[in-house]
Amino acid sequence: MLLLGLLALGLGLLRPAGCPRTEPLSGSSDEPLFRGADRYDFAVVVHAGAAECFWQFAQQSGNFFFSYEVQWATGMAGDRHILATVSDPSGLRLGSSQHARGQINFPTKETGFYQLCLSNQHNRFGSMQVYLDFGVYYQGFDAENEQEAERKQLNDTLDAIGVSMRKLQLHVFHMRRFYNFARMRKGADSFLLESNYSYVNWWSLAQSCVIVLSGALQLCFLKRLFAVQPAARPRC
Repeated sequence: MLLLGLLALGLGLLRPAGCPRTEPLSGSSDEPLFRGADRYDFAVVVHAGAAECFWQFAQQSGNFFFSYEVQWATGMAGDRHILATVSDPSGLRLGSSQHARGQINFPTKETGFYQLCLSNQHNRFGSMQVYLDFGVYYQGFDAENEQEAERKQLNDTLDAIGVSMRKLQLHVFHMRRFYNFARMRKGADSFLLESNYSYVNWWSLAQSCVIVLSGALQLCFLKRLFAVQPAARPRC
C-alpha cells in the first residue's frame, strides 16, 4: 500500500502544470454524461514563448464552441496575435485561429476529451491575457425524430410545453454566448483605452519636463551671453 501511494504521488508530480482538465459532472453509470449545455468562461495569462492547454469533455452529436479574445499584451512590439488550436480525443486537429480574436465551432463526432491550446510563440518578450469562452451544448432531440416530436406536440400538451421550454433554453443559451462575446470585446477595448490613457499621460509629462528644461538652459545661456565683466581697478 505504501509503494502504491508513493507511485500515485510520483505520477501526480510528473503531470504537466498549467493544463486544467474539466472532468464529467455525472459520476453515475446509469445517467448520461453532460446532457445539456456546459460552458466555461475565464481569463488566463499566457507568458512569453509559452502555451496553455485545456480539456473539455463532450459527447457525440453535440455542438462545440470556442471563442477567445486577447485583452492586453506586453512587450516592445505589442503583438496581440496568438495561435489557438482545437483537437479531438484522437489528437486530430479540428481547427485553428491565429488572430487577436476568433471563434472555432464544430459538431462533436465522438465522445471524449477535446483539447484546446493557446500558444504565445510569436511574442517571445511579452505576456498576453486571453479571455476564453468554450463549452458544448446539445439540441435536445435529433433531426430524424423531429417528425415524431411534431406529432407529439399535436397530441400531448405537456410534451409540446416541454419541447418549447427546451427550445427557449437553447435560444437563451445562444443569447448568453453573444452577450459573452460582446463582453470580451468590451473588456479588450477597456484595457486598450487604459493603456492609451497611461501612455498619453506619461508622454505629456515627459514633453513638459523637456520643455521646462530647455527653457531653463536657454535662459542660462542668454544670461552668460550678455554678462558684462567688471572693469579692473587701476593700481595705485
